[in-house]
Amino acid sequence: MAMTSPGILTVSDTALGQLKGLIADQPADKPLGLRVFIQSGGCSGFSYGMGLDENPPREDDHVIDVDSGLKVYVDSYSVQYLEGAEIDYVDQLMGGGFTIQNPNAVRTCGCGHSFQTADSAGEARSCSH
Repeated sequence: MAMTSPGILTVSDTALGQLKGLIADQPADKPLGLRVFIQSGGCSGFSYGMGLDENPPREDDHVIDVDSGLKVYVDSYSVQYLEGAEIDYVDQLMGGGFTIQNPNAVRTCGCGHSFQTADSAGEARSCSH
């Protein structure tokens, strides 16, 4: 059974506004959650992934109720790397997007999607989105 886990990660007000806009553009007949996950790869060992998920949370998911029904799903593998992180949205001259500010990352690469923790160096690879 999925676990309610407030406090694993937070969502900035800017990111929350963007997410609500994205969800408003989707069909209302299916509840959506934001799935955030960690995968091996990237130039620093791990990389972030996220996307809207129309499926109910999985049995091993941690569910964070962010704001009035907006839920974030984090699987049990990824939760160890996202403790205390914040999802933000940045608007830059060359394009904006969602980003994760992660206090567990000791090194990141230029693409902003890859990181390394102190205890899990991973294998260095080139940046990939």
